[in-house]
Amino acid sequence: MNESSLNELFSTLPLGDIRYFDSIGSTNDEALAWANKGAHDLSLIIADEQTMGRGRLGRPWFTPPGTALAFSLILRPTADEKPHLSRLVGLAALAITESLQKMGLSPQIKWPNDVLLNQRKVAGVLIELAWSGEDVVCVVIGIGVNILKGAVPSTDILRFPGTSLEDMLGYPVERENVLRDILSALIALRPQLSTDEFMNKWEETLAYHGKQVKVDMAGQTLVGLLEGIIPDGSLRLRDEHGNSVTVQFGDVRLRPYA
Repeated sequence: MNESSLNELFSTLPLGDIRYFDSIGSTNDEALAWANKGAHDLSLIIADEQTMGRGRLGRPWFTPPGTALAFSLILRPTADEKPHLSRLVGLAALAITESLQKMGLSPQIKWPNDVLLNQRKVAGVLIELAWSGEDVVCVVIGIGVNILKGAVPSTDILRFPGTSLEDMLGYPVERENVLRDILSALIALRPQLSTDEFMNKWEETLAYHGKQVKVDMAGQTLVGLLEGIIPDGSLRLRDEHGNSVTVQFGDVRLRPYA
């Protein structure tokens, strides 16, 4: 994988510029710095290895050389998209699920930002914003996908069981092809961001939909039936007393409740 081959592979996609790194601290950090210097919409940062990759809430994201996808996409949101920025995590997660479905897999989205295969985490999403005063001028969508078995951290590191595409398919796949499929799906889904159709797609892929879950948030634990997602992307639960409860993005940990 190199910048030249990636430019050729993505020649039919309406991407901005592409920057490739053999090794980098964090693709999101690089993308945010580039965005602040004027990077175009749909510009892409991709790395073979991340040494300081991170997920939500600053948790480390394991990206050893040659085994995973680690990339960040820069979006310049339009005026129509800005009221729906909280849906971008769903946009990225849906793009991943659609690409995996093409392989015959059955992925699910574990709210808010993980993609599961067989109840194991195969991919994650990290959304970060660049501001000018009170206006969001740029969004960075960071995505990590475990491609080969070597991308899955040891069990003493994991906070949730992990897997890889190689584990699930029984054979290795080319990272570049997975990347192309994710980007193609994201670009195709983006115009639907403000629609009910988009929200329906997101809700239909939810892990644990209609099942009991446990949510840990800010020192509080909530158990309830996962009913779906409301328009801003927050989770809707029905608690043990029959009350409707909204769980918003933040320091949230979602698990199935046995």
